[in-house]
Amino acid sequence: MLKRVIQIAFLFIGGALGFVFLPPLYEFINLSSNPWLNNPYVSVALGAILLFVLSFALSDYFVKLIVWMEGILFKIPAADLLFGSLGLIVGLMVAFLIGFAIERIQIPIITEFLPMILSILLGYLGFRVGFTKREELGQMFSKSNTGQKKKSGDSIAQPEEKQLYKLLDTSVIIDGRIADISSTGFIEGVLIVPQFVLTELQHIADSSDTLKRTRGRRGLDMLKKLQDERLTTVQISEEDFEDVQEVDLKLVRLAKKMGAQILTNDFNLNKVCDLHHVQVLNINDLANAVKPVVIPGEDMQVVVIKDGKEQNQGVAYLDDGTMIVVEGGRSYIGQAITVTVTSVLQTSAGRMIFAKPKDEQVA
Repeated sequence: MLKRVIQIAFLFIGGALGFVFLPPLYEFINLSSNPWLNNPYVSVALGAILLFVLSFALSDYFVKLIVWMEGILFKIPAADLLFGSLGLIVGLMVAFLIGFAIERIQIPIITEFLPMILSILLGYLGFRVGFTKREELGQMFSKSNTGQKKKSGDSIAQPEEKQLYKLLDTSVIIDGRIADISSTGFIEGVLIVPQFVLTELQHIADSSDTLKRTRGRRGLDMLKKLQDERLTTVQISEEDFEDVQEVDLKLVRLAKKMGAQILTNDFNLNKVCDLHHVQVLNINDLANAVKPVVIPGEDMQVVVIKDGKEQNQGVAYLDDGTMIVVEGGRSYIGQAITVTVTSVLQTSAGRMIFAKPKDEQVA
């Protein structure tokens, strides 16, 4: 099909070339006096026949050339092709204007050939400039569109970005790890501390129990540390629910009202949030996620510290606090042994690894 199209194109191009170039050729070889040859219809027919016959020899090469050009054009991104074409059009317009001025001067030879040379040269340069400067031109168009939108901003309301809120409960404040996580920049949005959580934290800090008092004061220090950080915005919410006494239920209701997430490390609050379809971010889940992966069948060196709940069990701990239950490890208490992991139990409360002494398993 493409070959037929090329042959038809050669036919029309040959007719046009015959109409333009054959009459001057007749004058040059002194054949213009022949009335049969000096007919424009004959010139068109001769040119069309000559190029049509020539197309049978050249059509295969032109088909390969067109297929090659299609492959190149299809690989070029649409934006690059668009800006390159715009540059080509600008280059041809400049060449036309210069050629129009040169034709007025009427310089021999130069007047005939210079416009064609300028069209090829400036067209190529325009395409290259448009193709190379496509990113800068795109930024110029985007900036101009942004400026127009700002000018007409009174009539068109721009959508506002939704703010992300995260509620802190008492346990995650006392735990203190939230301050270290926040300082790394992994927490986005605004941290909200409800007033009822702050009140509960203050009661803990004023407790007569030394341990509770220490934990409460630690929580207040962590809040101060969070407020002093520039990476995190901490706000105190005065919203309260007088008809609810439990702090956890107040947190759930406030999260529903604000469309917020709850940051906690309380396993029970995690379950309550799941029941109420409130998104919860558990610090323990994050800590478990970044712990080294342990695969069943892997060997590790541990020290059995104490006996377990079940008969003949021993308990060991990793450096990060992960508990390892060693089956048949009671007799190895106080010893460093090599164990083989049999299974791993992962929950929101933590991770537990079950293992057996390697020597026993081999036996």
